[in-house]
Amino acid sequence: MPTLIIPKWTRVDSLRNRAAPERRDSRRRVYHPPIVNVIGKWGVSLGFRDFRLLWASTVLYSLATGMEQVSVGWLIFDLTGSEFMVGVGAGARMLPFFVLGILSGAIADRWDRRSLLRIGTLGASGAALLMGLLLLFGLASVWVIIALVLALGSAMAFTITVRQTFTYDIVGQHHALNGLALGAMAMQGGGIVGSLASGAMIDLLGPGWQFIASAVCYLGSAATILAIANPGRTLRTSSVSVLRNLVGYAQVVREHRLILVLMVLTATTEVLGFTHMTLLPVFAKEVLHVGATGLGVMTAGRQAGGLIGLWLLAGLGATRRKGLLMFATAIGFGLGLMAFSLAGNIYTFLLVLLFTNACAHSVDTLYKTLMQDLVPDEERGRAMGSWVLSIGFAPVGHVGVGALAGAVGAPMALLINGATLTGISVMTMLGLPRIRRME
Repeated sequence: MPTLIIPKWTRVDSLRNRAAPERRDSRRRVYHPPIVNVIGKWGVSLGFRDFRLLWASTVLYSLATGMEQVSVGWLIFDLTGSEFMVGVGAGARMLPFFVLGILSGAIADRWDRRSLLRIGTLGASGAALLMGLLLLFGLASVWVIIALVLALGSAMAFTITVRQTFTYDIVGQHHALNGLALGAMAMQGGGIVGSLASGAMIDLLGPGWQFIASAVCYLGSAATILAIANPGRTLRTSSVSVLRNLVGYAQVVREHRLILVLMVLTATTEVLGFTHMTLLPVFAKEVLHVGATGLGVMTAGRQAGGLIGLWLLAGLGATRRKGLLMFATAIGFGLGLMAFSLAGNIYTFLLVLLFTNACAHSVDTLYKTLMQDLVPDEERGRAMGSWVLSIGFAPVGHVGVGALAGAVGAPMALLINGATLTGISVMTMLGLPRIRRME
């Protein structure tokens, strides 16, 4: 693996800060602030001013989503006592990813990505504020909560597509894995703080004020985006309509068949693996008996595991054999899910949670990176739309794991899902050499 050497002082070009056209290698010279010189290649993308602002915006955004991940599941389970309804709530959050996945990618390829990101974040702030007010005035039934969760999921489906492609715009192809990993680390780091704060706020103030705080975090995220100089527009598709971009999506998949394979792998991992978060309220209330504060700690532990995995992944930089690494982390993800059935106390559970989510968020970032590596710059929005569409299959997994947990218990449900994911990952690693050899 070539060694990446970061110069201490180089030419400042942060205001323009645009990705190199076409597929040209984007090893551009940028100013690296002192913190980047300290952490070396792990923080190389932070040398771009616009990426630092995007990273800060992501932290604030993830504070809000971290709060919501705790509060929504807890609220629904507290109101209904049903594992199945918890799965329905989680599915409602992810359903827009399936419905809007391709559309969000086409829009991201058509318009100013900076403005799209700001609009989506403001929409999420409005939905969170409405949720908080309804809860404070006692007007929120379980179906009202699910409807607003659907609205929050719709905003997230757009912003997550734009955020991934915008990162690629700013740092370029050569630093894409590092930039995407650092962006995901920002999501996990903010999510840790948000999860801990949410559990405490629910116990001390109630869920209404927690959603008000979430709305404020979204506003801060949108305000930070205003300072970004790079609009993130693609090079040649600004004159192409959204409808033509949607029609062109089929052509992208036809020309890049490996994207379709990666979409199937992403959807499988989402349905069998990431849906374990649905059962955290059940584990907190009925298995481990740790309450809302304990659920906040568990959700923070999940985010911390993702942060560890992404930190290790960011350190690899422009590594080779990304395909093989993708399969290895998917197998680790499945094994971690199986280990939940052995976790009899909160401490063991947290250790398993750390390992499982280190693998989970690493493989997710590798899926996104490989999809964007396969296509030219003007089609990266649609590539990320493919990823969003794939994770949009999550409602199937959320509802399914909720029903399975209701029948056989939460630990056994994760054991079954984990064994299935491990088996599929091993078989596809052996049977798909082209994916395995991807760099």
